[in-house]
Amino acid sequence: MAKKERKPTDESAQELSARSFEEVLHRLEEIVEQLETGEQPVERSLALFEEGVKLAREGHRRLEAAERRIATLLEEGGERPLDAPAGGENDEGDDDDEGDDDAE
Repeated sequence: MAKKERKPTDESAQELSARSFEEVLHRLEEIVEQLETGEQPVERSLALFEEGVKLAREGHRRLEAAERRIATLLEEGGERPLDAPAGGENDEGDDDDEGDDDAE
């Protein structure tokens, strides 16, 4: 008599991965709007929250993948990585300037 609730979850995970990033983000925004009204019954709010968490994780996963791709492309091209300081053209010049201030 037990229902298989895992299968719909698996199917929705497949559907989720088939959506574009923009579709994931749009659906997440819809869920947030619905939850913010506070007009949903508790069970519906819980279901929406669960869906929202899945969407947020999927969006985060995709953003991390994009960051890795960008970092790889920049490394291959010899460009400055995303997390490097944006100040000077090389880090050694920036460190030397800071060192001069400390020496005085």
